[in-house]
Amino acid sequence: MAVQARLAEARATEPALEEACIEEVLRIVPGKRAVLAGLWQERPAIFRIVEPTEIEWQAREWREVSRIWPHMQGVRYRVAEPLAYLPEVGIMVVERVPGTPLLEHLWSAPAESRAALMPRAAAWLRRYTDVTEAWRATNPAGWLARAERAAAAQPFARLRGIEADILMQLQRLAAMLDGAEWRIAICHGDFHPNNLVLDGERLTGIDLGASSRMPVTKDIARFLAHMGRRGMLPSGQRYLGVDAQGIEAFVDTFALTEMERTRTLPFFLGIEALIRVENRQMKNGRIRHAQEMYAALRDDLAALTA
Repeated sequence: MAVQARLAEARATEPALEEACIEEVLRIVPGKRAVLAGLWQERPAIFRIVEPTEIEWQAREWREVSRIWPHMQGVRYRVAEPLAYLPEVGIMVVERVPGTPLLEHLWSAPAESRAALMPRAAAWLRRYTDVTEAWRATNPAGWLARAERAAAAQPFARLRGIEADILMQLQRLAAMLDGAEWRIAICHGDFHPNNLVLDGERLTGIDLGASSRMPVTKDIARFLAHMGRRGMLPSGQRYLGVDAQGIEAFVDTFALTEMERTRTLPFFLGIEALIRVENRQMKNGRIRHAQEMYAALRDDLAALTA
């Protein structure tokens, strides 16, 4: 009802919405935003309506999708096309992308075909970052502090002990990274497999609201850890807690340096493990997969030599 009221108010003040057709509510985040599906100028579209507190967040997302769209509208690698931005009423409209979210596709695909999709996901991210890449001095202390705060909120005792060991290894890696450089770029920011939509040979990225300038290996770690903590290992082989061939796909596509392979990517896989805190509402299977991933990550981090 609140969304309907917002729409009615927006239509009364924004002429561009008169011909828009809203067909369904996809998601509501109370106090923040609603995501709706429908038609914009007869094209399938996604409507994002935000509360006043989220206006700046929405403006940032619109700037980012407008920046990257000219670079990523190819046949194979693209982002959802920006269609309209109506800041006075807090509405942004983007193309509704056909296809299946990548993680959803992986679960339904034959096991032997899954690993072949990892180089394609890596190529999508490479395409996204390559126009803004640069090398900057590392600042692991800030990331480490964030991980420490998150680890303190872990509600499961069986995960807390493993995370304490991971944190110790991250402190060791942070010392190795001190004074070095890492590759940064404007990244997706929330690069996980369900933010890539697969449609035949095409991969389309969606949900760019978290995009920012950060180490490229952070986005890579986000993708791999998202699968790992759900038990999705396309190759069936695990290293650093995640899919081993998935790591190799990103190593090859980005031509990761020795420092990136053995220091920054392991560091950010540990950061990802700690900052995504589990909660009591999660199913036992999710917690079990997280425990398996974190234990393997801990052991492989400990084996990394100086």
